[in-house]
Amino acid sequence: MAGKLFVVGTPIGNLGDMTPRAVQTLRDVDFIAAEDTRVTQKLLNHFEIKKHTISYHQHSQSAVSEQITERILAGENCAVVTDAGMPCISDPGEDLVRLCAERGVEIVVVPGPSAVVSALAVSGLLTSRFAFEGFLSTNRKNRLQHLESIKNDRHTLIFYEAPHKLITTLQDMQSVLGERRVALARELTKLHEEVIRTTFSGALELYREKSPRGEYVLVIEGAPEQAPTELTFEDAVGMVCSLVQDGESITNAAKQTAKETGYKKGDLYKAALEKANK
Repeated sequence: MAGKLFVVGTPIGNLGDMTPRAVQTLRDVDFIAAEDTRVTQKLLNHFEIKKHTISYHQHSQSAVSEQITERILAGENCAVVTDAGMPCISDPGEDLVRLCAERGVEIVVVPGPSAVVSALAVSGLLTSRFAFEGFLSTNRKNRLQHLESIKNDRHTLIFYEAPHKLITTLQDMQSVLGERRVALARELTKLHEEVIRTTFSGALELYREKSPRGEYVLVIEGAPEQAPTELTFEDAVGMVCSLVQDGESITNAAKQTAKETGYKKGDLYKAALEKANK
């Protein structure tokens, strides 16, 4: 009988956030796949858990994924953990879960802290719709292309960033996205936890005076709502004619355009008909 893969969330800083279920799961499984076994060993020592760990990171994930999956299919239970937070979010555990799913392995989630959701919750920005964009590329061309692709998104945007790249990233964000509000969350749940709610300009001014420290989660407000374009009556008539050229009847075209523009259907119908007969 095949075993199971347990996706186990661990603290993002404060060990008090480790759930009893997560502790028990790590005690019960046969082995643990860890992003960095040294980091995980400190966690296991704290909770007095003695368990075999296997290194599972981005440079070894393909070969190790196969080994782990084969062991699970042979009947062992495995827990996958990351250095901090939920595995599989900007984390090599994503590929292990995918492979296990393809092989029919039962996957169980043991929820824990998430830096993404934690930062969003205290950002002071809209939380109803958001997108996690992970880390931006270190290649500037790719980084700018990424930002260009999302600059018109209306929902809140969330990124991870390292301290040594923070200033360059903020500069590129301001250049592509324009001035926006941003919450910079660093060292969440740790001794020096800090959430700075400001703008791109404010953040850049702040870090001209002091160097960024700690890992950051950047929560950025979405693109502002675009003011509706005022269409002239002539523009609306052009829309009717365009729909007619695409095969729509002039009656339906006038009705549809009237609904979209606010101009009267009869006026649009008459003007479009006159234009077509010229």
